[in-house]
Parts: sequence; structure tokens; C-alpha cells
Amino acid sequence: MSQSAIHVMALPFVFLQRDFSIAKSYRLSFLYQTVGTFFSVFMFYFIARLVGETAAPSLAAYGGAYFPFVLIGIAFYRFLGVGLSAFSNAIREGQITGTLEAMLASPTRPVTILISSSLWPFLFAGYEVLLYFFLGAAFFGFQAGHANLLSVAAVLAVTLLCFSAFGILSAAFVVRYKRGDPVLFVAGTLSALLGGAYYPVSILPEMLQKCSDLLPLTYSLRAMRLAILQGAPVSDLAGDLRVLGLLAAVGLPASLVLFARALGRAKEEGTLLQY
Repeated sequence: MSQSAIHVMALPFVFLQRDFSIAKSYRLSFLYQTVGTFFSVFMFYFIARLVGETAAPSLAAYGGAYFPFVLIGIAFYRFLGVGLSAFSNAIREGQITGTLEAMLASPTRPVTILISSSLWPFLFAGYEVLLYFFLGAAFFGFQAGHANLLSVAAVLAVTLLCFSAFGILSAAFVVRYKRGDPVLFVAGTLSALLGGAYYPVSILPEMLQKCSDLLPLTYSLRAMRLAILQGAPVSDLAGDLRVLGLLAAVGLPASLVLFARALGRAKEEGTLLQY
């Protein structure tokens, strides 16, 4: 194996070690995030008690209870939000600290650097998802005993690829235009409003339901909830997985091309470190 190949394989671990060391030095921040997760679960548990059985007809496909529905929504919306922001945040941090140009001057491909520098946020978001479920099960009666783990893994994998495409596109926008990223607004804010994270899409007006069909989060959360709460096999989720897979297959190559072009343009104009 060549030295360059070994370098590429070791690079993700180097970035993970760096980011873990930084995170470890801010222990209070870690504590605050953990406590914040508990209060989030606590708050939605009592909102679920307030809602009671009134939401059952709208949630029949997911078992009829609001708390499991919203717990999965807030946990995975947080996780998928990392896919939207991790790449652009890595670029922004490199610009602010002045390390971006030095990293990109190395023989390593820019895409490899971008992905490696975004691994820690994904790992920490995975920890937060597990924490949501642990707190929900330990204190508030959340049960996921019927979950189909193969379906959960399939939905998670294809969703991460899909949202990473939007995330890389967001990073390209940050490199080229610095501020006012529309990708985070469209894929992030609109997803929270219309994607079914906090309430079922079926209660929205018909026009907004059609808009919801344009958002990948709608398909992701629907499939994830069915996989966890109803134990749905992969075959039952084929429609949602097909949409997410198509978005990932088209979006990832397109976003990588746009990122490379934005990077090349920034180097030509000498604006790479401007923010």
C-alpha cells in the first residue's frame, strides 16, 4: 500500500482525535448539552400528556401515541441537521482559525479533508440520539422493542447520504458567498416546519402537504418511525427509501462538483479565507 493511501486512511482518525481533544477540553459544554437533552425530552413528555388521546387518529400508522412519535422526530431531526451543517461549519471554522488554506495546500483531496473534518459532529449527534432514547426509556416509558434494526440501519444510511449532499452544497455556498446560506434555510427551517418532526404531516393543509412531499426529511422520518415503532421490514419502506436514494444518487455528485468549482473560484480570487 502506498504512503499516500495510508495517509488518506489515517486522516479521518487524525481529525477525530483532534476534535475529541477539543471537545474534551470543554467539559461544561458537554454537560450543558446533556442536561439540555434531558429537559427537551422532559418537556415533550408533558406536551404528550397534554395532547393525550386527541392525536391518536392522526398517529394511527405509528401506534397512536404522541410521545414516541415526537421523541423520534426530535432525536433524528437533530441528527440529520448535522448532515446539513457539519460540512459548512467545518469550512467556516477553518476560515476563522486560518487553517483552511494550509489544509487545502496539502496533497490530500479537498473532499477528503471536508469529510474527515466533519466526522466528529456526526459521532456526537449519534450519541445524542442514543441519549434521547435512553432518557425516554429510562424515565418516560418509551419502548422500541419492536424495532426492525435492519430497516433502521437502511433508513439511516440512505438518509445520511441524502442530507450530506445538501450539507456539501451548503459548504460550497459558504466558500463562494460566505454568508446568507439559503440551503440551511430551505432544507433546515422548512424541514422543521413541514417535515413532520413535531407533528404528523397529515394535519397540514393540503397545499402544505404537497410542499412536504418535496422535503427529504418527510420520507426519512416516516420510514424511521415505521421501522422503530411498527417493526416495518425494508420491503414496506421501499417507496421512501427509493426517493431518498434517488436524491442521494443525484445530489452527492452534483454537490461535490459544485463544491470543487466554488473552491477553485475562491482560490483564483484569493477569497478563500474571507468570511
